[in-house]
Amino acid sequence: MSVAIDVVIPVYGGWTLTESCLRHLALQTAEHRVIVVDNASPDDTVARVRAAFPAVAVVEMGRNAGFAAACNAGIRAGAGGIVVLLNNDVDAPPEFLERLIAPLALDPRLGSSAPLLLRPDGRVDSVGICCDRTLAGFARLAGTGPDEGAGATRPQLLGPSGACGAYRRAALDAVGPLDEAIFMYSEDLDIALRLRAAGWGATAVTDARAVHHGSATVVRRSAQQRRWAGFARGHLIRKYGLLRSRAAARTVVSELLACAGDAVLARDLAAVRGRSAGLRSRGPVGARIPAEGVDHSIGLREAFRLRRAA
Repeated sequence: MSVAIDVVIPVYGGWTLTESCLRHLALQTAEHRVIVVDNASPDDTVARVRAAFPAVAVVEMGRNAGFAAACNAGIRAGAGGIVVLLNNDVDAPPEFLERLIAPLALDPRLGSSAPLLLRPDGRVDSVGICCDRTLAGFARLAGTGPDEGAGATRPQLLGPSGACGAYRRAALDAVGPLDEAIFMYSEDLDIALRLRAAGWGATAVTDARAVHHGSATVVRRSAQQRRWAGFARGHLIRKYGLLRSRAAARTVVSELLACAGDAVLARDLAAVRGRSAGLRSRGPVGARIPAEGVDHSIGLREAFRLRRAA
């Protein structure tokens, strides 16, 4: 295909994963440019990338600026019509990029495409993300079998997950960069909501399959992870005015239950403190909730099932 592709990979250490990711990208059938954005890795990742992969462009942030800021820096460093945001813990087979961007090359109304990501055990990690009426985001079809994941139409697709997604650069330019107020988690949800609100479509590309090793940078369920996730949730509740919307009661109930469950399981208040900080965060309020992409059929019970599945 003639469409130019920039693959942006934010990293914070984890050389072994980064090396594997880059070696898989080197075998891709689609021509592309790789941009590694280093968030002040505590190891020698930058030197190793430059030594082992001289064709890869490296952007050094100079500090750990967070996932969204690193992605934005990588996007600015490229010029391709398609931007693929990729975690360094994803291993992609040779035809992955070619298949992932194919719908974007054919349909100018599409702003993004989501692959089918698999866990190392072969179960589905995600086929993009979905969200309920409170804008709580979930890994779509997590834990299902790959055949089930490839054929499902519900929950409704909102957009790609943060682990990997292809975006039309013109669409990103139209809605603005990833929200850098969010250090980590839910920036994929926010950009998907903004793209949908602006009229850009999204599609799942289930023949574009890759393995996502998952939670490589932050220990899963660590206090830091839950604080970051909590902040992002509180920030988006404020940003989209959910406490003044028709979904206000459902939002309050969902968040109280989620925080209570987290406090009991973790025996700390990291998720609560994160949400509190997010609700007090600065920035514009009243972002438009899209008519398409939000799955209003996801009830409270199913939302918690989806949360647990991820």
